[in-house]
Amino acid sequence: MNTTALHIEDLSFVYPGQIISSLSGLNLKIVEGEKFGLLGPNGAGKTTLMNLMTGLLPFENGSIKLFGNEMKNKNRAVNKLFGFVPQDFSFYQELSPKENLEFFGAWAGISKREIKYRTEELLEITGLTEVTNKPVAEFSGGMKRKMNIAIGVIHRPRILFLDEPTVGVDVQSRHSIITYLKELNNSGTTLIYSSHQLNEAELLCDKIALIDDGKIVANDTLTNLLSHHNEKGLESLFLSLTEKAFND
Repeated sequence: MNTTALHIEDLSFVYPGQIISSLSGLNLKIVEGEKFGLLGPNGAGKTTLMNLMTGLLPFENGSIKLFGNEMKNKNRAVNKLFGFVPQDFSFYQELSPKENLEFFGAWAGISKREIKYRTEELLEITGLTEVTNKPVAEFSGGMKRKMNIAIGVIHRPRILFLDEPTVGVDVQSRHSIITYLKELNNSGTTLIYSSHQLNEAELLCDKIALIDDGKIVANDTLTNLLSHHNEKGLESLFLSLTEKAFND
């Protein structure tokens, strides 16, 4: 039996002071080992959902479970199950890659020995070994994106949430990042990915869910969705199901 990595049931969310729900009666199940894409137009609820799944937003209505652990009762043990690579840079610009990884490794509660090993390993994987002691503020956009990912995975999470992980980077950096994410997945890490890069989503994701107006309007493998809706590609499928342009 396949293990459920993420299980969302009857999730609804309204921001304080607003009347219209950002999410309404949302249900979703993601199996361990999947590369899952969350796609939708601006304002569809993707960012809200990402923030709820990672515990950045509290909620009352519904349930979000990571490997059977309820996020409403989020504790340190649950934090160790997942990593998060946000769209905004999540490191200290004045620190070096080595200093950032050491800090976030300690914050994640891993041992000094593991921090040293993982820091050296991730700097090698991301191609940042030669700049290990330089301030991250001096890095290119692609190098900063790699730094973001290294921080998100230093504690070896079972599930990794990615919000626009390649935004603003060149083609070479995007290829490098996507290749590494596939390698992570091959080693067992479940990926939950949100992006405006439809061609990137087609290359990376096994399954996708399209979100529109706070609800899931499609959820299946891309092959099945294209066949069912008689569409040739993800962009035309998106436009067909949401009737909206996909804007950056």
